Amino acid sequence: MDSACGLVDGRTSPKAIFLYDYTGLMAQPWLDAGYECWCFDGQHDAGITRDGNHVKVGMWFSADKKFQQAREIAEMVGSGVAMVFGFPECTDLTVAGARHFESKRKANPLFQIEAAELADLVRLVGLMVNSRWAFENPVGVLSSIYRKPDFTFHPCDFGGYLPSDDQHPVYPDVYPGQDAYNKGTCIWSGNGFKKPKLKRVPPLHKDNPGWRFCGGKSTATKNKRSATPRGFAVAVFQANHPISE
Repeated sequence: MDSACGLVDGRTSPKAIFLYDYTGLMAQPWLDAGYECWCFDGQHDAGITRDGNHVKVGMWFSADKKFQQAREIAEMVGSGVAMVFGFPECTDLTVAGARHFESKRKANPLFQIEAAELADLVRLVGLMVNSRWAFENPVGVLSSIYRKPDFTFHPCDFGGYLPSDDQHPVYPDVYPGQDAYNKGTCIWSGNGFKKPKLKRVPPLHKDNPGWRFCGGKSTATKNKRSATPRGFAVAVFQANHPISE
């Protein structure tokens, strides 16, 4: 493999795009299969950083520039994209933050519309590169101001895709093995995206006890709380990887 040129056995690697993705957990199954994975997030170093086929792009997104930025992403990555998946910011949309909505609305009456526009950026990129697309968000107002989700899940619904002795590789003090916890999550998808098959494991607790390590409003805390369920990541890959068809 020539990682600098994105080549596998002399051929261009297939690609996948991940928006609002800092940890790269969603990209891992695609990376393992030889995909060139482009992960866009404002927390990455400015510019483009390559680590083999893992391409990190430091890029913040703006609702009023979503069409321009969608074009920039499509042109940057090029052809051969099989999947676009995104994790748009949920702070202004989730029911967990509802107690702050009124004060935010006074400061910016369009704050939730702008948040929905940033979620819709994922769809735009998917259409521009002609690939399957999907994005996630917790249960919240996006269902009413955007559209109803295509399906919902709890992380434990896909825990069976992970080995029985699984431990979280990044936040073992927060997340139980096999994603054996509940967290209502919604998925919006399109352009041929296939809902993965369930492989449920029983949740160890009604609510994940690891949340007690995630208090405060820091970026590090947000990264912990929003870490992608790895069983779901594997399930999405297996359902939507072209070889699976």
